[in-house]
Amino acid sequence: MRVMILYASLGMGHISAANALTQAFSRFPEIEVLSEDALAYASLVYRNAVIQAYKNSSEKVPQLYKALYEGSDISDLERSLDSNLAWAKLELPFFRRLGRLIRETAPDAIVCVQQIPSRLLQLLEPEDQVSKPQYVVVTDLIAHSTWLNYGVDGYFLPNDLSANILKQRGVNPSVLHVTGIPVKLEISEPKSKAEMRSRHHLPQDLSLITLFGGGLNSRRVYAIVSSLLETLTSAIIVVVAGRNEDLLDTLTDLTDSTHVRLRKLGTIDYVDDLIVASDLIITKAGGLITSEILARGTPTIIVDPIPGQEEQNADVITAAGAGVQLRLLEMVAPAVKYLLNHPERLTQMRQSALELGKPRAALNIAEHILSDWRSRTKMLQPSKI
Repeated sequence: MRVMILYASLGMGHISAANALTQAFSRFPEIEVLSEDALAYASLVYRNAVIQAYKNSSEKVPQLYKALYEGSDISDLERSLDSNLAWAKLELPFFRRLGRLIRETAPDAIVCVQQIPSRLLQLLEPEDQVSKPQYVVVTDLIAHSTWLNYGVDGYFLPNDLSANILKQRGVNPSVLHVTGIPVKLEISEPKSKAEMRSRHHLPQDLSLITLFGGGLNSRRVYAIVSSLLETLTSAIIVVVAGRNEDLLDTLTDLTDSTHVRLRKLGTIDYVDDLIVASDLIITKAGGLITSEILARGTPTIIVDPIPGQEEQNADVITAAGAGVQLRLLEMVAPAVKYLLNHPERLTQMRQSALELGKPRAALNIAEHILSDWRSRTKMLQPSKI
């Protein structure tokens, strides 16, 4: 079986989900897996326009992005399907090479982890839709109507809430599968807090707060960290800059305080280790990073979610009791101090996070698609007399 995973490189979340699925499918010797960025097969004009539009609206004009996101979420199923098809017709001329890729690789199944390639598949090879089942993996905690398209054989959803919303909109329940958002396979493996702290030379006797600042405003991170340094006692703060190239420079003059240590990191390859080692995580509400944190059961403080899907992600997490969302930066340090002083509250949050997290999501999706393919193959075989 040959599986094609299609994503669009608009943010790291879709890329991470595609990588997790690639890992999962690779566990099965009968599966050959290909993973491709659909935008790499678009015209340069389209690719640059979409990337800039996404960055400018979500980062520079977030309220406009929110209005567009919420305004384009259509509750009527037929209208949403037709709207997405209309978008695909406009985009298709810019994606001629994507059709050629699919024809040349001839996958047995196609898995989309972003809306753009999913809606284009309605038009690229319509005659092959029976022989090439198409699946959609939703990477936000609430499924927006732009994920819905004609010809999809299965939707893999993060939670029951998303499934119920789509059922209410008229989607056939038989194609809805609650698996969670696919996270890297190492998250399904047991790790202990003590071992992870020892591995990365982190103190065992201090409360550890990790701030993932990759998608946050550097000046706002500075304000949070300086307040934590002044407020906390007997703690260590780890700031991970990730793709935020300006953050470490912004934090240059911040150092250890009398009672609090500060460690500043750039891009790291041990995010999961750090999540396990931490008592508390401060982050924005991207679908993938929050899914990784939930799967490990680490309590979360959410700050500055992008209006739209990240606000919805934050709502799901806070409603489940797995984290808290704060709008005022001045409240972050008091909230951290309160939680650290009330370990029973942190224990409750950990339990809620574990109930919401799905560490085997990628494997569950791969197993379902493989089982579906076997069933289809069996039906196509001639019956023996």
